[in-house]
Amino acid sequence: MRAWVVEQPGPVAHSRPLRLVERAAPLPGPGEVRVTVRACGVCRTDLHLAEGDLPPRRPGTVPGHEIVGEVDALGPGVTRLALGDRIGIAWLRGTCGACRWCRSGRENLCAATRFTGWDTDGGFAEQAVVDEAFAYRLPETVDDVHAAPLLCAGIVGYRALKRAGLPPGGRLGIYGFGASAHLVAQVAVAQGATVHVLTRSAEAQRLALALGAASAAGADDEPPEKLDAAVLFAPVGTLVPVALRALDRGGVLSIAGIHLSDVPSLNYARELFEEREVRSVTANTRADGEEFLRLAAALGVRATVDARPFDQADAALQDLAADRVTGAAVLELGR
Repeated sequence: MRAWVVEQPGPVAHSRPLRLVERAAPLPGPGEVRVTVRACGVCRTDLHLAEGDLPPRRPGTVPGHEIVGEVDALGPGVTRLALGDRIGIAWLRGTCGACRWCRSGRENLCAATRFTGWDTDGGFAEQAVVDEAFAYRLPETVDDVHAAPLLCAGIVGYRALKRAGLPPGGRLGIYGFGASAHLVAQVAVAQGATVHVLTRSAEAQRLALALGAASAAGADDEPPEKLDAAVLFAPVGTLVPVALRALDRGGVLSIAGIHLSDVPSLNYARELFEEREVRSVTANTRADGEEFLRLAAALGVRATVDARPFDQADAALQDLAADRVTGAAVLELGR
């Protein structure tokens, strides 16, 4: 099979960390299924891996963790899925199942978590495997290309929204407006929130307004009203004090990314006093994923996609790094 691997991490604008290679197709182990990949989203986490912001955990890793595929092989002991099933493979792909975090419904905090496209090979390939317990059934109303971004941008973004504690009918600020943010905005608007988007991209600002945002301005601008909650999607630490100053009393800032540049020192009186909070987000639980996929189907959440041929994965990462992607980039492998 053909697969893209991270050969030598480095800036995608100046080097070529991804290389297209031929590999033997993976074989599913006990409890695992293999899929023929139909589509795979291109996530900013893939960019962080390729550039070395996330230290590679194994050499020659295949990135990609927003995978839509059709089950083509079953490992021993598989009972939940069958050949021909259409499933999604997401970022979280394994936990110990026994620690206090797993037993209390917080499996995303398990110290033994494993992640698709970081600990194991992902979906920038023609075939991929996953434990059937960590696979998602997908809404039949969503095609492969539009389903792919739901599996990380959507799921992890949804957890970030929940962590922000937005009250019903509240005022939400979204900083950065890429793949994850444009899905979360649709959920918040559909649930009655007033959404203000702060992002440097003029094209992203136009998309935000088209999706129902009440306002869209530059990332460093002040929103037109104080916010009850905010989610920071841009991996830019200097925006943390900016977002905190935009919060009303008791507001919460949720930081969604796995990587963030350094946060400057905070002024307690201006940015933290009056019970303003900062919360981080670590991956997601499977319950988050199931909840979001049901909600997305019910609310009609639809990804804005920039579909790319499979052999242009490296170019897709370059465009993502240069903010030339509106919505979500998706590699399309077809049937």
